[in-house]
Amino acid sequence: MKFLLLLLFTIIFSSTSYANSCYTKLEAEAEQGIRIHSELMVIGLNCAHMADANGNNLYMEHKKFTTKHEKLFSTYEKILMDYMRDNNIKNPDKAMHKLRTEFANKISNDAAEMRPDIFCKTFASRIGQVAKMSGATLRRWAATPFAGHEVSNPLCEG
Repeated sequence: MKFLLLLLFTIIFSSTSYANSCYTKLEAEAEQGIRIHSELMVIGLNCAHMADANGNNLYMEHKKFTTKHEKLFSTYEKILMDYMRDNNIKNPDKAMHKLRTEFANKISNDAAEMRPDIFCKTFASRIGQVAKMSGATLRRWAATPFAGHEVSNPLCEG
């Protein structure tokens, strides 16, 4: 029994991964910003057949949004990659790809559970909403915690 407790203690406290480290507010914002971007990509892809109020293809609108905020999304990725490096993640590029994939898969699963027309009716308007956002508005959105969309790690105290 002592051996099992010692082994458990060793595993818990010797392995450093970003799953058990805390986030600063900026790191939490960065993760949420990447989640938002990933989810919008899936919406744009699934609803590409639809047009916004101006007749623009929704996936193309997502691409314009991405280009408009490219610097912000690059900064978010850098913040998370630095966090991963600081927390001894051996392959931060792979971990970043995995994180993005997890975000995209979650909303893809939502799409799979709905009929495509219902999914697009429910979520497509988000593309038009973000297309109008300034960088500051997008940052405020990413920095706002939402129930059901918690970040991977708790916020650091202090």
